[in-house]
Amino acid sequence: MDIELHSPLRGSKVNIWYDFLAKAGLAAQEDAQQTVLIWDDGVLVATGSRTGNLLKYIAVDVTRQGEGLLAKVLTALRQEAFREGHSRLFLYTKPRNELLFADLMFYPVAQTGDVLLMEDRRDGIRQFIRQLPAAIHSGKIGAAVMNCDPFTLGHQYLVETAAKDCDHLYIFVLSEDKGHFSAADRLEMVRHGTAHLPNVTVLPTGPYLISSATFPTYFLKNRDQTDQIYCQLDVEIFARHFAPAFSIQTRYVGTEPLSPLTEQYNEILKTQLPPRGIRVMEIPRLTLENTPVSASAVRAALNAKDRQAVKNLVPHTTFAYLEDKQLI
Repeated sequence: MDIELHSPLRGSKVNIWYDFLAKAGLAAQEDAQQTVLIWDDGVLVATGSRTGNLLKYIAVDVTRQGEGLLAKVLTALRQEAFREGHSRLFLYTKPRNELLFADLMFYPVAQTGDVLLMEDRRDGIRQFIRQLPAAIHSGKIGAAVMNCDPFTLGHQYLVETAAKDCDHLYIFVLSEDKGHFSAADRLEMVRHGTAHLPNVTVLPTGPYLISSATFPTYFLKNRDQTDQIYCQLDVEIFARHFAPAFSIQTRYVGTEPLSPLTEQYNEILKTQLPPRGIRVMEIPRLTLENTPVSASAVRAALNAKDRQAVKNLVPHTTFAYLEDKQLI
């Protein structure tokens, strides 16, 4: 039996890998950073891949299950991930596979009827939340989850409006490095842009609240419902872990005239959070000259090197940060 590690997988073996995944009901949608292939007498019998701290495309030949091949795949992927400095690993799978991965020390984070998120650290999400600044549990507590790529006047308006409606407001900034600006830059821009609000605390989401752009769909049978499934899982993580840890009673969102996905997400929030004791307050989007202020408009202005247009759409703190970091 031969174990190969490809970083990334290239050449003639790619089509064999595609066919193997298809037989397992998985659809490879992109190149993975690393892929493990296990062969027996020239026949592919197991595989798994990794991109960053996310394991995916894990499959074992149906006739070879129960032989420990899954453990070999995960061990190889874990070793390389740890060598690169990833301290925790995640995977998405079908809920029926929970016990299969639990035997290999993966633990559930949250699930819906269609998808289960697991990590290789018991109570990892609780440990992450406990290391954040101590929560304030008295009074009316609110929260908003933002990407802020970058932090605009629209974001600032939403935060200021929400901060007036509650005693303390938590802003959770997505920690993924998948946008125009790094997670560290986005977090700092939000902190600078809300520093004048004494009842606002800005925190990272860590790896737990994700964007739709990085939500994997290769194992979903009905990919037409991908966006809805992603939204439901994200809401479940927020409601199950973040809301109780911070005594959050209200989730604030902005109206979304530009993105159908975000509009759908808001509707799911309004349906699923109130039954769990969390109010949803939708704040009208800030407009300038009848045009909604958006991060995408700022990025377009940056690409066009239109400094004045950028300056018109972001707080002075964001503009100063962009200048200081030579990002504009």
